[in-house]
Amino acid sequence: MSEEKPEPTFFLNETSAKLSTKQPPVGADGAVRNAEQKIDPEEEPPHYLGHRERMKERFQNVGHAGFADYEMLEMLLYRSIRQGDTKPLAKALIARFGSLAEILGAPEHLLMEVKGCGPVTAFDLRFVSALTHRMIRSDIREKTVLSSWSRVMDYCVAAMAYEPREQFRILFLDKKNALIADEVQQVGTVDHTPVYPREVIARALQLAASGIILAHNHRSGDPTPSKSDIDMTRTIANIGAQMGIVVHDHIIIGKNGHASLKGLKLF
Repeated sequence: MSEEKPEPTFFLNETSAKLSTKQPPVGADGAVRNAEQKIDPEEEPPHYLGHRERMKERFQNVGHAGFADYEMLEMLLYRSIRQGDTKPLAKALIARFGSLAEILGAPEHLLMEVKGCGPVTAFDLRFVSALTHRMIRSDIREKTVLSSWSRVMDYCVAAMAYEPREQFRILFLDKKNALIADEVQQVGTVDHTPVYPREVIARALQLAASGIILAHNHRSGDPTPSKSDIDMTRTIANIGAQMGIVVHDHIIIGKNGHASLKGLKLF
């Protein structure tokens, strides 16, 4: 004779729910206990009980300047993890990736390698990253790009510095140097991106652009231009000059900074 199966602890419909109305005991930390576990009436609540409310109140009083990076991340994780202490995960993510920027730039499969970071949390972090990029891009769209150079650099760094592969991005400008379009033309490997100068100029002609800004990232973190970077930029600038399209700059983005080929007078 087979052993009877234990009664389920939750029910999927009203009929089965009537089979048992007895609720399992709950501790001061909100955790459900087994029937055999006794609740100590003097049990101290966990340290994080009420912590979220205190963090929110503190943020409202002092703003982000009074918070460490891990605390900002801890609060962001409240959106994805509805209950419990998010501080350990926040600290684990920073220990693994090094900074908020690198966390938000990390692909989802790497985020999920950190214990406690599931697919929902990983997706939410990537979504915040995309939202941040969109916000910065909206800012430069509303301004003359060449007079908002610091914002252009901020945008390129946010969009490219922590990408897992090299990518080649082009900002297309009109006659007033306002942004027409921002496109990733090529995505390569971890250390190489193929670029075809005639395709760059052909796309600029399609968009009726008068000028372009080139940008690509170095996954090594070192933004120093290579000989290939310089030669390619000169080729695009020469072809563009024949078509009335100005190459304003070629920006190389790395985790350790950025470099301007125009500023270095390399083309």
